[in-house]
Amino acid sequence: MIPALGLVLGIAVGVLLQPEVPLWLQPYLPIAVIAALDAVFGAVRAVLDGIFNDKVFVISFLSNVVVAAFIVFLGDQLGVGSQLSTGVVVVLGVRIFSNVASIRRHLFNA
Repeated sequence: MIPALGLVLGIAVGVLLQPEVPLWLQPYLPIAVIAALDAVFGAVRAVLDGIFNDKVFVISFLSNVVVAAFIVFLGDQLGVGSQLSTGVVVVLGVRIFSNVASIRRHLFNA
């Protein structure tokens, strides 16, 4: 439940402080948020499966965000940023929905 609490705390801090995102970073923020959500839902699934490891969660969280941002950056440099952004969102979206389905099955079939 640590990942879920961290997510709620992060959202609350963001809403209360309303940080300014630099203009150059704004194209990468939505992709970073989706990548972070993928890691959080994966962690919740791991908790329910009894295999959660905090080190794996932190590494997954950071690497998802960095790799997704790098793919979007590379797409921007190649002039196909929107297509690669869409690809990243689709792939991570499928993973998120898969994890949510597993979480739902675990909670309602237990």
